[in-house]
Amino acid sequence: MPAVTLTPAGPFSLASGIRFLEGFGPASYHHAADGILRLAFPADDGVSVVAAAVRQEVRADGGTGTVRAEFTVRPGTPYPATAVTAEAAAEPAVRAQLARILSLDVDATGFPDLAADPVVAGLTADHPGLRPVCFHSPYEAATWAIIGNRIRMTQAAAIKARIAHQHGHRVHIAGQTLHAFPTPTALRTLTHVPGLTDIKIQRLHALAEAALDGILDAPHLRTLPADHALAELRTLPGIGPFSAELILIRGAGHPDVFPRHEPRVHKAVATAYGLGAPTTDYDVTQLAKIADRWKPYRSWVAFLLRARAQDTSPPGPVCHGSPPSS
Repeated sequence: MPAVTLTPAGPFSLASGIRFLEGFGPASYHHAADGILRLAFPADDGVSVVAAAVRQEVRADGGTGTVRAEFTVRPGTPYPATAVTAEAAAEPAVRAQLARILSLDVDATGFPDLAADPVVAGLTADHPGLRPVCFHSPYEAATWAIIGNRIRMTQAAAIKARIAHQHGHRVHIAGQTLHAFPTPTALRTLTHVPGLTDIKIQRLHALAEAALDGILDAPHLRTLPADHALAELRTLPGIGPFSAELILIRGAGHPDVFPRHEPRVHKAVATAYGLGAPTTDYDVTQLAKIADRWKPYRSWVAFLLRARAQDTSPPGPVCHGSPPSS
């Protein structure tokens, strides 16, 4: 089986990422307790499907080890017809997409310097080596935003998993069977999904077309000024300010955007910095000024605050936080 290797620049723990995914509703991730992260997802080309088994080298000194991912590709039209040639052709793209998913495409050698802030120091101590684990693509982040709008997260996760089981590719990797979410070419053919309204299905079709047209291309979104990228995303049907930030930060993997429309993060920041009782309506401008201390990793610290909140949340359903406008 072909493999790619990724060398983290700065601290990184795959084990910490796996632990986060186990509590992150959209992932519906179940860990096999063997240290392997198993993934199946539509490739960035919009037609192929990748399955990967990701491992991290364990170093005797406890330092950051190399990440190795064995993978297979179910080819689509851009790649040659045979699996072997498809995998060889896809290797650079698979490496790039996996690096983005695990936030290994960002140089984090400067991240430990943020520990001069006691709040960040506490976060990194609680979650050593944890980097944002992103959606597989901006396309999948956008579809989650549509599926999850105005329903409970547990319900949305069940719908997303059912779509993958019924309409996505079934793949085998490292001894397990996974179901990838449908590629854009497959998603745009769906006409009925239990639990989704007709308008949501129409919006999913529009997102599939946008992905195939390159509008949801991660490198494109990350090369734009963040405000421009967010404005571009908000032109998509059903995508409001909250969802646009989700797509840019957790879909495209932008490392340095403070989410101005994520109330759970705002509450976490205010609590961490002692700005008042959790019921207070916080001034986003004030919170953004605090977040300026975290540059160029504002998305990462916000993610760690979210991870801390996830760890301390009571068990049970959690409402999806998309406001009505999205």
